[in-house]
Amino acid sequence: MESAPNLFSYRQYWAKRFGVAPFLPMSRAEMDVLGWDSCDVILVTGDAYVDHPSFGMALVGRLLEAQGFRVGIIAQPDWRSAEDFKRLGRPNLFWGVTAGNMDSMVNRYTADRKIRSDDAYSPNAEGGKRPDRSVVVYANRCREAFADVPLVIGGIEASLRRIAHYDYWSDKVRRSILPDSKADLLVFGNGERQVVEIAHRLAAGEAISALTDIRGTAFMRNELPADRLVMDSSHIDEPGRIEPQPDPYAMTPGEQSGQSACDSTATKGETVIAFPTTRARKGVARGRTVVRLPSFEQVNSDPVLYAHASRVLHLETNPGNARALVQQHGERYVWLNPPPIPLSTKELDRVYELPYQRRPHQAYGEARLPAYEMIRFSVNIMRGCFGGCTFCSITEHEGRIIQSRSEKSILREVEAIRDMVPGFTGHISDLGGPTANMYRLRCKSEQIESSCRRLSCVYPGICENLNTDHGPLISLYRKARALPGIKKVFIASGLRYDLAVESPEYVKELVTHHVGGYLKIAPEHTEEGPLSKMMKPGIGSYERFKEMFEKFSAEAGKEQYLIPYFIAAHPGASDEDMLNLALWLKRYDFRLDQVQTFLPSPMALASAMYHSERNPLRKLKRDGERVLTAKGGRQRRLHKAFLRYHDPANWPMLRDALKEMGRADLIGNGKRHLVPSWQPKEASDSGHAAAKEGMRKGAGLKKSPANKNARRSEPGGRHSRKTR
Repeated sequence: MESAPNLFSYRQYWAKRFGVAPFLPMSRAEMDVLGWDSCDVILVTGDAYVDHPSFGMALVGRLLEAQGFRVGIIAQPDWRSAEDFKRLGRPNLFWGVTAGNMDSMVNRYTADRKIRSDDAYSPNAEGGKRPDRSVVVYANRCREAFADVPLVIGGIEASLRRIAHYDYWSDKVRRSILPDSKADLLVFGNGERQVVEIAHRLAAGEAISALTDIRGTAFMRNELPADRLVMDSSHIDEPGRIEPQPDPYAMTPGEQSGQSACDSTATKGETVIAFPTTRARKGVARGRTVVRLPSFEQVNSDPVLYAHASRVLHLETNPGNARALVQQHGERYVWLNPPPIPLSTKELDRVYELPYQRRPHQAYGEARLPAYEMIRFSVNIMRGCFGGCTFCSITEHEGRIIQSRSEKSILREVEAIRDMVPGFTGHISDLGGPTANMYRLRCKSEQIESSCRRLSCVYPGICENLNTDHGPLISLYRKARALPGIKKVFIASGLRYDLAVESPEYVKELVTHHVGGYLKIAPEHTEEGPLSKMMKPGIGSYERFKEMFEKFSAEAGKEQYLIPYFIAAHPGASDEDMLNLALWLKRYDFRLDQVQTFLPSPMALASAMYHSERNPLRKLKRDGERVLTAKGGRQRRLHKAFLRYHDPANWPMLRDALKEMGRADLIGNGKRHLVPSWQPKEASDSGHAAAKEGMRKGAGLKKSPANKNARRSEPGGRHSRKTR
């Protein structure tokens, strides 16, 4: 993989003489106390300012401060005019704009497109503190305030909207966020390398328009450079052509898709998703090649081309072999450089050990910040995820290569929490990250890792080249809980149970010492249809983990329970699939209080399935695989109702659905029935009215062709033990 300069190897900017700020200033008064006449960089964010490495604006701000720059923060500004954006004066180098730790639309709206009443990233969880599509709104206000200052956008909202993308809230394909925000540069993925290089090069006198060679950035071009080889992937080959056509999914012209060396774990009967390895074309450097995606106008009018563009983009996300991408928008082009080089362990350690105050800015007084309370006593030990779940945005943003901190750095942060954070009682709430147990797990070979094109290292099976040794994580757990003043270390991040079962010692360690009575886990579904579209393991992996969990809990003399998470209405899920999941839940006596309905987030592969009803996990063809998709409000409510089969408010809808599906045998008052034939008086009127209204407005039930004559799924059988 290409190397990158050490993040802390740059010569510090002259303003380092001002030293370290207690908090990055949010007002001119704070700047005056620090002796600043101006800020070199001003960060605008949709979150309240919490000086903690889990909050993006704090991490970027402290990193730039370590480079010698003066950084100010404008948090949750009044966006109705440009006045609030002038509070710190004109930035000397650039504006940095982010929506915050969440996409502003995901933050404000539910999967049913209803406005949320609160915002965990605002003081006292107050809603309405940020606008819809915050990056675009903030960027336009920055331009109004100081039009001549370079404008850089980043964070998860910009990262996931860097090309033309399906927008669930408007139910249409929207342009890249670049032309809408009129930004000079877009930083995607983890942005440390990009923002540091941008700051130093601007400080050295380079124009923002000259910064076109920074990995992990995107920008607008008026025309394509003449010195690049353009691979045209803006079309789909129609079947039946006589002349062989270049494969748009291959690494070079003429290379045909085949099974990757990393696909050798697939066994007979499993679905193999082939992603070809890199082979450089003789005489043409990968760095001089750019892949041309279908234009915005094409993907806007053609769902198949949209799915095709999504597949091509996801195949170009490995920093070791990714090429630049270009997508035309009208008369101009959105240009995406390859992803950034991951941080080394030493770099990651220094980033997380910068002088954070580890608490909210004093301007918020005694106000509660739920997002801060959630992570106040937790430690981020790694970043990235190679799971590749199609509904998740972690891979698109952080990448598939795991970047881990050193054990010593993590233990120092645990001690810092113990010594610095008010209210600490000896309990660390989490040692984790995007996934609890991917710490120090990565490919056994750097060469294979750099050339691999798989979207997941664990689907359809765990790759034989993946290191699954949980030994370093076990050692970390033991040393963390042995520190003076530490009473308990919990693990709250999502656990990848198909990896955990590879290490019974890890499961024993986890269950014996790090579970607080309940462990959250996410099988997401039980049926092959939706699981294959999620790229998640079969329910058998969950059951193997469950057996280990119960065995080691009993050996430890503890009564502990698994709390599973499931998704309703995911692409690929038929009504019969949801019924079978409901019967599985009843068999295990699960009564879920909160359930998740699939929310198509920008740029996710599952969102491409939802919009196009095609499968981008395979080569796209006009007559190719169609994906069942629950889009109508009635069907989405029904899928959610199956997950809450025990709720009397859902019984009228479920009765109507079961009759329509030919499964009236599951209506009755016995143990084998899913819903009773009687209705509580207090739930009767509202529940039945809602069901009838849904039937009147919604589309009819959809059945999977393969499941029209599905066998009856009876509760009971070999699964006799209950897990709550």
